[in-house]
Amino acid sequence: MIEELGAKVKAASKEVAKLSATDKNSFLCQLAESLIQNTERIIQENDRDVAKAKEHGISEIMVDRLRLTAQRVADMAVGLRQIADLPDPIGQVLQGFTNLDGLKILQKRVALGTVGMIFESRPNVTIDAFSLCFKTGNSVLLRGGSDALFSNMVLVEIIKENLRERGITDSAVELLSDTSHEEAEKMMQADQFLDVLIPRGSARLINKVKEKSKVPVIETGVGNCTVFVDESADLEMASQIVINAKTQRPSVCNAAESLVVHAKVAAEFLPKLCEDIKKIHAVEFRADEAALKILQSQENCPAIAATTEDFGTEYLDYIMSVKTVNSLDEAIEHINRYSSRHSESIVTCDYFNAQKFQDEIDAAAVYVNASTRFTDGFVFGLGAEIGISTQKLHARGPMGLEALTSTKYLIEGTGQTR
Repeated sequence: MIEELGAKVKAASKEVAKLSATDKNSFLCQLAESLIQNTERIIQENDRDVAKAKEHGISEIMVDRLRLTAQRVADMAVGLRQIADLPDPIGQVLQGFTNLDGLKILQKRVALGTVGMIFESRPNVTIDAFSLCFKTGNSVLLRGGSDALFSNMVLVEIIKENLRERGITDSAVELLSDTSHEEAEKMMQADQFLDVLIPRGSARLINKVKEKSKVPVIETGVGNCTVFVDESADLEMASQIVINAKTQRPSVCNAAESLVVHAKVAAEFLPKLCEDIKKIHAVEFRADEAALKILQSQENCPAIAATTEDFGTEYLDYIMSVKTVNSLDEAIEHINRYSSRHSESIVTCDYFNAQKFQDEIDAAAVYVNASTRFTDGFVFGLGAEIGISTQKLHARGPMGLEALTSTKYLIEGTGQTR
């Protein structure tokens, strides 16, 4: 199956790369309208995935990652229109000059070619991945998780219907419907068809792809995100930021998993947080010795002793590690040690502490006085994202259009030899 689908998307990449910006933008707007028109059809197939997940005892938090609603379909359509409105990076001249030999040299953006995407649970990734790849002249081979198979299939069917209607090859997108591990591993080895592979999901998935892939990999997604409450923090603001970062949607990679608190404000802040957060949703705190003593003295504030592993865990649940520190330097050292390099935030009223935190924290997104939940391609004006890169080569942070391009040099001479 991989050989057949890989050959199709490889051939399609040549055709997609020739499409004009006008044609691509027009198609994306048409697809946005088609999603709205097919909302009932999409939700009907998604309901099959949700029912199957519930039968298998999947937690409600993880079911929420899977679920599509009319609003979420509408949000996908908005994302498509945003991408259509963005400047097309293909053909953009990055630099141009004449060298000492009289050669005219241009560096231009070009498509990567054929993109492979292995992801879990969230069917909206199907639309995000396709739209960003299509806008940048790439074809894409998708392999979603078995838990979202019906949702992914109907979304790809709708994309293909619209491609055929516009006379564009429908192999601009293909879905690997065989979700077995064996086929996934074949996809990781398919360097004759794929130019890049992007895994999006759990740490286990990403590590497996990194270990087994012959295709170049862009690492994305694992989010052990932290909020640090500085000694100068506005504690009311800090409480609201932690509550939002932890509870607003705990199943996503930009939700906060760790809380670091300066010891000078811990005795005041932690009881306040306990009181405030239980009004929204109960959270289990896994705390160091100093924080545990404070938390266990509070009524209805679930808290247990943290292990070393807790500080580096992406829970994707109503669980949060808590660490007390005696200085900003200690906070930075702790976060850099356990962070997944995704998103970190400081709550502070001290300008110099804010600047030091942003300068020294090693992460793709570093916030001052804001929730980590904002790390998102849509929020950052990218229209959508194909993933949030936590590595440093090629792309970092939410990956939009430019992250799906490469460059080539175009050289014009008048008979020069060397």
